[in-house]
Amino acid sequence: MKALLLDGFDDRTHETESVEDLIMSSLESNGWTLEVVRLRDLKIAYCQGCFKCWVKTPGVCVIDDAGREVTRKIVQSDLVIYFTPVTFGGYSSTLKKALDRSISLIHPFFEKTHGEYHHKRRYPKTFHFIGLGVLSERDNEQAQMFSHLIERNALNLRTEKYALSIIYPGQELEEIKGNFDNALLKVGVIR
Repeated sequence: MKALLLDGFDDRTHETESVEDLIMSSLESNGWTLEVVRLRDLKIAYCQGCFKCWVKTPGVCVIDDAGREVTRKIVQSDLVIYFTPVTFGGYSSTLKKALDRSISLIHPFFEKTHGEYHHKRRYPKTFHFIGLGVLSERDNEQAQMFSHLIERNALNLRTEKYALSIIYPGQELEEIKGNFDNALLKVGVIR
């Protein structure tokens, strides 16, 4: 099974390295391979909002840069982890830019699901999804907004299962690992 971690941090720190090592250890000990994509190291243009990936070149962004590769990696993964500082309750601008470019993962057409209208899946294979957010301080409002964002994005992406894990300042690595392992349990990645 293949996992993909999209690192949305602008800087590499000892803390983010430690969390990535922890994630790799948890997954590899359960038979998974993990690929880490540090988005800050890639040239990814902003989405132009042209929707050509929906109607002119279905499933492929017309901008030929690393954004295409990131979307391809998402499609080929069984588990996708968004690892990001929580910024105003949302993703970092670095992660958001890459995610905007992956709109081609869904069709422009709608269908009713869970009593709401959402875009249809483009690909029959889906992935599990974990949002791993890092707060700079304890802030329940930002944590709730991030949780809601993860829930809605999981629904829009039509993922099979999703989970959320938030890292707070001062948390020990063992507690972070326990919370992440609980997220893995929730999505059925480990037993």
